[in-house]
Amino acid sequence: MSRVGFVGLGTMGAPMAGHLVRHGFDVVVWNRTPEKADPVREQGAHLAEDLAEMGRECDVVMLCVNRTEDVAACIAAMTPHAKPGTLFVDHSTISPAGAREIHADLTSLGFSFLDAPITGGSMGAQKGTLTIFCGGRHEDYDRALPFLRAYAKRPEFVGEAGAGQMMKMANQIAVGGALMALCESLAFAEAAGLDLAQTRELLAGGAAGSWAFDNYGPKIIAKDWSPGFSVKNQRKDFGYCFEAAETVGAVLPGTEVVDQLLAELDAEGHGEWTTAALFEVLRRKSAG
Repeated sequence: MSRVGFVGLGTMGAPMAGHLVRHGFDVVVWNRTPEKADPVREQGAHLAEDLAEMGRECDVVMLCVNRTEDVAACIAAMTPHAKPGTLFVDHSTISPAGAREIHADLTSLGFSFLDAPITGGSMGAQKGTLTIFCGGRHEDYDRALPFLRAYAKRPEFVGEAGAGQMMKMANQIAVGGALMALCESLAFAEAAGLDLAQTRELLAGGAAGSWAFDNYGPKIIAKDWSPGFSVKNQRKDFGYCFEAAETVGAVLPGTEVVDQLLAELDAEGHGEWTTAALFEVLRRKSAG
């Protein structure tokens, strides 16, 4: 059986790695903060001492980190020690151009790479019901598929290298629009003197319903701004969206507005709050 590595054990990565263990895979994990690996190690994963060990020990390595440069740095630390043909599967949200560059570099060295960003939120990671957008060579997707099915309900091949990240950009644009609709709607309802819990329940059951209404609506009503998905990470992803849009000649006026409003929270030192805190910005503006 192939030994599978998992780099990055944050809100998404830790439960994903846990699903691999529970499905019977031989799992090696590494995280920049070693203590975050404890829950997965206690489930049966082996904790690598460093990324060099990860490279030596694993035939397939999953990554779930933050930025393009983080992915590149982690891979660069593993490849001098990795076996020929090692498959790297990146679940991070990074620049599509960066994904294509990493793919080209790795294939030139005799390795394989899939850009495979995820969607479904922290609950999707915990339940093993994520959707994964896979870009690269189809044979590498086929090789990764048994592992991906451990934590995804729909791991799907979407095209050549970079296509996975392009699909994730489309996803993040839609997520931003749904977030704006939810927060604007509930800020209006509050200004109109409507009961927020009732408003959320009624609207979520009709044509206005969305994932945002179901998952972020309760957080807004409770004024619970704990992430979830943070303001700073949403704005990081929007930056990649704007970069990608420029390369394909698309315009993103709605995304620009959402980013500008989230930037107000960021500037106030609330970058770690959930994106649902956009409601606070809009209710303040409604109050004058």
